[in-house]
Amino acid sequence: MARRLTTTLTATIMHTDSRLLTLTQWLSPAYPVGGFGWSHGLEAAIAEVWVSDVISLEAWLRDVLAEGSGRSDALFVVLAHGAEDITVLDATARAYAASLERQQESARQGAAFAAVTREVWALDLPDVMLPVALGRAAGLVGMEPEPVAALYLHSFVSNLTSAAQRLMPLGQTAAQGIVHRLAPLCIKIAADVHGGSLDDLSSQTFLSDIAAMRHETQQPRLFQS
Repeated sequence: MARRLTTTLTATIMHTDSRLLTLTQWLSPAYPVGGFGWSHGLEAAIAEVWVSDVISLEAWLRDVLAEGSGRSDALFVVLAHGAEDITVLDATARAYAASLERQQESARQGAAFAAVTREVWALDLPDVMLPVALGRAAGLVGMEPEPVAALYLHSFVSNLTSAAQRLMPLGQTAAQGIVHRLAPLCIKIAADVHGGSLDDLSSQTFLSDIAAMRHETQQPRLFQS
């Protein structure tokens, strides 16, 4: 009896952890989507000295998460999760990108994500914008949308903090402190957009959008956006 109970418990843990580990793999920096090559306009913001230290970087990322592309991306993740047809949703995500580079950033990472995930997990996943691709893939394997959106935002913050370390004086401890302090906001936004609709799309981070536009002609530069 004890052995049977242990086997059942182990199977349950492995089933749960399998999806958790899959999500962690998808959003790991090691997953080959090329996220390290994009700064989401942050490179231009640092060049303009709109972001110059730990305090201004954290404030910038907090605003992008809560009022800008972070929130809208989380909404696209949630909506794609339960959508029967993601064609219109993908078209909306492309139209909602504030600049050419912003669209390329999400489209190219989304195509790379779809290509690898189709091959490894054998999912019906077309080349779409990254949050749409992630939401669709999560739905196909039975993940809950809210934690997927939260971890997506956490990965988003981690990638941009890593980009900032290459662009400004920012030590590892300070960088990880920013990610840690913004984690509760990632969870809150994911909960806020859960059950939302396209009518909830909005953005208030105009300076971030301007930075993304200015980056298109910035020279020299390290990142593609």
